[in-house]
Amino acid sequence: MEFGRPMVQTPGIVAKSKIRLVEETHLGDDPLDRHVCRAANEAAKDLFLGNDNPSMPPPPRDAAAKDTNESSPPVKPDVVNETTTDGLQNKLSLVDCSLYNEHHLPPARCLIQPDDLVVVFESFNDLNFVYAKPDAIFSNRNGHFHHNDFIGQPYGCKIRSRNNHGLGFLYLLRPTPELWARSLPHRTQIVHELDASMIVHYLNLSPNMFVCESGTGSGAMSHAILRSIAPKGKLHTYEFNKMRVQKAREEFRGHGLGHMVEVHHRDVCGKKTLFLEKGKNEGDNADTSKKSDEKATTNTDDATGESATVKDGETTENTVESNGNDDKDDNDKEDDEEDDGKGGFQLGQAVAHAIFLDLPEPWLAVPHAAYTLKPNGRVCSYSPCMEQTQRTVAAMRKHGFHSLRTVEARLKEYFVDEVEMEAPPTDLPVILTEESLTLEKERCATGGGLPSTAGTSTKQ
Repeated sequence: MEFGRPMVQTPGIVAKSKIRLVEETHLGDDPLDRHVCRAANEAAKDLFLGNDNPSMPPPPRDAAAKDTNESSPPVKPDVVNETTTDGLQNKLSLVDCSLYNEHHLPPARCLIQPDDLVVVFESFNDLNFVYAKPDAIFSNRNGHFHHNDFIGQPYGCKIRSRNNHGLGFLYLLRPTPELWARSLPHRTQIVHELDASMIVHYLNLSPNMFVCESGTGSGAMSHAILRSIAPKGKLHTYEFNKMRVQKAREEFRGHGLGHMVEVHHRDVCGKKTLFLEKGKNEGDNADTSKKSDEKATTNTDDATGESATVKDGETTENTVESNGNDDKDDNDKEDDEEDDGKGGFQLGQAVAHAIFLDLPEPWLAVPHAAYTLKPNGRVCSYSPCMEQTQRTVAAMRKHGFHSLRTVEARLKEYFVDEVEMEAPPTDLPVILTEESLTLEKERCATGGGLPSTAGTSTKQ
């Protein structure tokens, strides 16, 4: 996608200003010229280094000694001089305008290139996607569409089928997170654009942020997050299902977003560890231990195909499927080592600006989120049931979160149509009552004023 393309550096106003450190004899040997060069160099240091300008006077020794109760051990003079010289040279090397180019996204590509992702618009409720490959064919109910007709065409163009006399057609659209969410293959339930926009808003995402996501699924929400933290942000997304992990990695690489996201095969909640601890506690009881042994024996018999309750055909099928999984496990040995079942994000303490949880039991991941989140960071949990929300809120309050808010989003569409209504008639005759007619005659007789009532009285 376009927001994942690398930044382009171009010389801007600062880079073209030619501000840099110069020799004192740059303008000549005249004392006035030397003084001008020294003043220009000091101004350049203040501009590029600010408070790190080595020419600024250091703080007084007495003030520094008062802040420190214990005296520091003596340091060799040669070491101090060497360190100071290296630090000074490193700072002065930054005083060069040519190092500060402007970074911006490259111009959007207007034409479709080979291997580009293209969203195919078949109808309002029917979107699909293809990767443009030479000599490939995309077929649907409207006809056969050759990828050679896609390549070299601008996004938004209309392509007709080569069969059915060209009556079938479709539109080629530039991929965006919203269009990808409507056309992607659903491996799990996804977060649609309405909820995704609210999540991005409440997480307060901005460019170059460090974000964690638990529950990659089909990757719809991951694309929305990546667009918000582009161009130099980083997304660490976690998924416990190995097949979905592999598919997500392929899609991110195919969309040009591989450098912005890392997909981890890991269960953040650590259910495996919780299950083992629960089993260990139950194992203290002799009866429970006996039942666990019987259950383990039955499971072992099922895995080897010796269970009497399994038919021969089903046993053979299970055995073949197990062998296929063993081969896949060998190929993904790195993923097995990563998912140790202990839970957590395994990124360190206070490293993430925001965390998004899309899990069936998000309250189990709240302690790990509290450890990974930076101070004043934000956590968003996406749950379909109120019971999940209640348990998650209780866990958040227990682990020091504040300013909690629960929001429900509902989409309501309004269909607007133009209706022509007849104007009310204005040429109808005005019918006055006898009393109104009398008042009207008196008003005309008095020249347009109201009839006078002076001198009248009422006798009881």
